[in-house]
Amino acid sequence: MIRGSRMSATDQLPAAAVTIPRQNGCSTMTVSSAIPEGLSPMQITEVRAVQPATPNAPRDWRTQLGQILVRVETDGSLHGYGVGGGGAAGIHVIETVLRDLLIGRDAREVEQLHTEMCRHTCFYGRSGLVVMALSGVDLALWDLRGKAAGKPVARLLDPNVEMSRPVPTYLTVFDEHETEAALSAGHHAVKLHVERFGTPPRVAALADLVKRARDKLGDRGELMIDAFAKWDVASTLQVAAAIQRERVAWLEEPLPPDDFAGYRQLVLQSPIVIAGGEHEYLASGFRHLVDSRLHAVLQPDVNWCGGLTTLIEVYRMAQEANLRVCPHRGCEPFALHAIAALDQQPLAESGRRWFNCLDGAPRIENGHVFVPDRPGFGVDVDPHIWT
Repeated sequence: MIRGSRMSATDQLPAAAVTIPRQNGCSTMTVSSAIPEGLSPMQITEVRAVQPATPNAPRDWRTQLGQILVRVETDGSLHGYGVGGGGAAGIHVIETVLRDLLIGRDAREVEQLHTEMCRHTCFYGRSGLVVMALSGVDLALWDLRGKAAGKPVARLLDPNVEMSRPVPTYLTVFDEHETEAALSAGHHAVKLHVERFGTPPRVAALADLVKRARDKLGDRGELMIDAFAKWDVASTLQVAAAIQRERVAWLEEPLPPDDFAGYRQLVLQSPIVIAGGEHEYLASGFRHLVDSRLHAVLQPDVNWCGGLTTLIEVYRMAQEANLRVCPHRGCEPFALHAIAALDQQPLAESGRRWFNCLDGAPRIENGHVFVPDRPGFGVDVDPHIWT
């Protein structure tokens, strides 16, 4: 989805307080995006990116999708880390396009730098690998802001956030046996991955699996379905009709992400809520999803969509429109801090193992994930990765 002509003021989050209404409409919370008081200037001296090895590389999806690690260095002792995407091409964008823009700038000005990075790369595309790469830089800048303030990022977003309160999790599973195991581990919901049922899907076999999974769940948790963007409108409606009795919380990405006309049909005809947005980019892209009401559940990936600056704006838009947000890879620290601080229906997706070179993965116990209470995102990196 290349939207070279789409430029929106919502791609910039002003350096001021943003009021986000709670979903019950009765109260509000205020997200501060201003530079924390007393924070000294931090001049950016270097921006680096690398594609580390991952567990089971090269077959792991992180390697296939080109997950990259970004480091922003300053003239002081602090440096920030972020994770983005785009592989070798993303690294090229960071080191030959964004680096020249950022060197010498004040790292405190996260939102302004985000806006300038978007404008600076608009001729390269407003979606896909360019924004994935930009996301890693934005996250590294937020990590720096938290470290400089001596606060976890969640507390920058909401000074009153309860860092000791864990976030409930869900787990992606493939059958009813894994569903039962997920419940035994304390997860609050499961998501059935059903890509293997083909294109178009084998509806009867798929519906039978969903029923078996619901029978295992009973009333103990939510059940979601992930179609992996493999279906069309007709087959999606067939599946939805066949499984609607199983109380499915949402049907995730049944169509390719840019099939907007198809999603409009599903909004009108599907008996099951449609979720998506994992492969949408920047606030302007999510504004289209929100204004068109194409998804009742938005699933931005903070490492791809434009970073935390974009994710904050997605939460603002979604809560104003009374839509749910459930970020992709929510148990990883970059999304988890936002979920803890901003989400009124917090639920974090539990995924695969992390990069081999990264420490600081949030602790998961009894179906809950604990937000790291260290400055920034709480991520530590093996220094040998840069040598």
